Amino acid sequence: MPTYEYQCQKCKRRHEASQSITAKPLTTCAKCGGRLKRLIGSGSGFLFKGSGFYATDYRSKSYHEAKKKDQPPSATTASTPSSAATSPAADKK
Repeated sequence: MPTYEYQCQKCKRRHEASQSITAKPLTTCAKCGGRLKRLIGSGSGFLFKGSGFYATDYRSKSYHEAKKKDQPPSATTASTPSSAATSPAADKK
């Protein structure tokens, strides 16, 4: 639920209110009864969850460590021979 910031035009008191997006803005100050103005806020960050989003962007450190342990050893050594074949030392032989 978004948080909106309001300022009273009469007493200049500022406060925040959590409201649904479809809710009408507050109009009267709870302290003095003056007229409220909704201010433009910077908003807050949010995280998309569910199918269709990159869950791997927000994985925990423990998940990445477990993933390294589960990888077969051939996956790390498979890149070594191909890099040796393209090295200048391999061309001189």
